[in-house]
Amino acid sequence: MMIRRTVDLRGFWPWLLIVLVLVTGLVIASCSPGAAVATPTPTKTPRPAGSLATATPPPTEIARAETPTNAPTATNPPAAAKSAATTDAPKPTAAPTADAVAATKTPQPRQTTPVVGSNTKMGSPDYGIQSFLWWRPEVADRDLNLVKDGGFGWVKQYFAWQDIEGAKKGSFDWERADRIVDEANKRGLKLLVRIGMDPDRSFWAGDPPDNTGHFADFAAQVANRYKGRIQAYQIWNEPNLAREWGKKRPDPAAYARMLRTTYNSIKSKDPNAIVVTAGMAPTTEDSDRAMPDLKFYQGIYDAMGGKSDGYFDMLGVHGAGYASPPEIDPQVVATTPKLHNNDPSPAALKRVYAFRHIEDVRDLMVKNGDANKQVVILEFGWTTDDRPNSDYYWHGAGAGIDQAKQGCYLVRALKYAKENWQPWIGLMSMIYLPDVKWTKNDEQYYWSIVGPGYPDLFIRTGYAMVKNYLTKGVMEDYCSKYQ
Repeated sequence: MMIRRTVDLRGFWPWLLIVLVLVTGLVIASCSPGAAVATPTPTKTPRPAGSLATATPPPTEIARAETPTNAPTATNPPAAAKSAATTDAPKPTAAPTADAVAATKTPQPRQTTPVVGSNTKMGSPDYGIQSFLWWRPEVADRDLNLVKDGGFGWVKQYFAWQDIEGAKKGSFDWERADRIVDEANKRGLKLLVRIGMDPDRSFWAGDPPDNTGHFADFAAQVANRYKGRIQAYQIWNEPNLAREWGKKRPDPAAYARMLRTTYNSIKSKDPNAIVVTAGMAPTTEDSDRAMPDLKFYQGIYDAMGGKSDGYFDMLGVHGAGYASPPEIDPQVVATTPKLHNNDPSPAALKRVYAFRHIEDVRDLMVKNGDANKQVVILEFGWTTDDRPNSDYYWHGAGAGIDQAKQGCYLVRALKYAKENWQPWIGLMSMIYLPDVKWTKNDEQYYWSIVGPGYPDLFIRTGYAMVKNYLTKGVMEDYCSKYQ
């Protein structure tokens, strides 16, 4: 026989009502505008289900994985920015400094009277980002969606010579290249493909410039296979560094010969493809290891006899911002020790530490009769490197650059170029959507606007802010306060 017990709750209801009132009050208080907002605990952001086309939240709602604890929010406005300085590869011997730099008024850019003609094949500006799509299809699929959803029209991808024609001359493996081209085309993205060789891997073709003939043959094969499907080719990378030039002293004349030979090979297969020069490494060193970019560019023009037709369609540049905001006058950077890390080089060389050093390269083009050709920014960005012993710390965390400031500087760079560099500015390709293998021990980790990882997705402030700007024309109000 089952005995059913009955509980008398009449005396319990008053206490239950009191508890409900207290809990409701706490919830309302926590939602009120005046309530303090706690710093979110870092957690991984799960991969979104389905399409990634949903709107990216503003920086206060970014994926918690790598959002800095001092990122601006409605109740946590940005503090006054600090700046500091030094240099990059090759490095000067001066010790880094982390002192604050006073905000400086930025003069208007010099006018170079650009007259862009029939060679204009890119928007002014167009927007792209460098990605790492080669090895893992599932990562490439996700990252191409991030490129598309972020408002970028172009994706930059490296086609390493050894990965396609690595076994021997004429033996090609197109599997990964085919996939990347197919998937980018499917999304309506344009491709800027950097072709070159990994200097750290031995190779049957040898080193530059002796391998120029083999390289031109390889470029012709790529252009023939992807005619009309790859829109632009970058020829080599940073040949003003010995480490990229067969460990030999940089040689602009030899690079010009490589350009001419490769240009003709590509055009013979795809006349509409855009051929872009390599971007040069920003350096003040002039030695067997390195050559300043303006000297190298001028050496190319000298070797071409002052006429670039038949060598390239557009000039590639690199535009790291180092410790300074994008709008600052390069001469201010060159004459402010804390913005060039006490680099003892002449002031004219130290202008390279400013994003607007790109204007110096443009001036050189105009001086050499190339006002009708556009500039392509192949790499630009700011690092958040917070490792005190890193060579990049001085213009990363040591300069007060965190993820929020990085995002602001990127957006302001895009805005500055649009307002001041039309019509001569073409594609602006920022760095990076990362290689998922990168860790905090890799310097590239800190330049990226998305954190490495899969299947988890680590959206950083920079991606959210750039997406808001490119898709909605929105720049956060606090960005104008950063100096």
